[in-house]
Amino acid sequence: MIGSMRASAPLRANSAAPTGPVAGEGRKIRVLLADDHALFRQGLRQLLELEDDIEVIGDASTGGEAHQKVRELHPDVVLMDINMPDMDGISATRAILAEYPEISIVILTMYREDDYAFQAVRAGARGYLLKNAGSQDVVRAVRVTSQGASMIDPTLVPSLLREFHRLVNNPSAPKVERLNDREMTLLRMLVDGKSNKEIATELDLAESTVKNNLSLLFQKLGARDRTQAAVYAIARGLLPKPE
Repeated sequence: MIGSMRASAPLRANSAAPTGPVAGEGRKIRVLLADDHALFRQGLRQLLELEDDIEVIGDASTGGEAHQKVRELHPDVVLMDINMPDMDGISATRAILAEYPEISIVILTMYREDDYAFQAVRAGARGYLLKNAGSQDVVRAVRVTSQGASMIDPTLVPSLLREFHRLVNNPSAPKVERLNDREMTLLRMLVDGKSNKEIATELDLAESTVKNNLSLLFQKLGARDRTQAAVYAIARGLLPKPE
């Protein structure tokens, strides 16, 4: 169950994690729980409902049910287990994000194997926490990922970086064109965990422009989302590793 452990770190360099509402002015962060253990879902619900800015809008016991509930309820964040019947959490993550790329998915699992974490990130998950994470880590992950930042269990970050480094330095991997100053700035802001709104404010751009620019950047890098783009930038040495 949710216990206490070292604090998991969001994938950002020098930014403090959000401590209050982030889903939108006056709106709670809408969360869907997906886990095949009813008692664990109940414990998560009780934990999250203690927070004024978070609302649990539903739960699911299988990956397929989670996909259907996303279609019906449109959550901001999904807390997703990996080992579930019908459809596993990684397959469900991939299927959900193919339809709703704006949703943040956090894998919450007992599996600490590197391969599972790597598959989750490649599927588009913005977070990967172990089930013995501290309760405040889980709450923090909901808030951080709802802003578009990422949060990975710190014990898994080195292996993730090594795997991405291996991939991007593979001789058969497609070469990425040189990034211009604007693209490097966007990458730096992604690693710092900034939301589209924060990027727009700092660069004096419309949020829609930032979203379009990020989409083009992801295509150029061959990345699916913000998490993959940030890890790619670090693995290629384009930006320093986050603290």
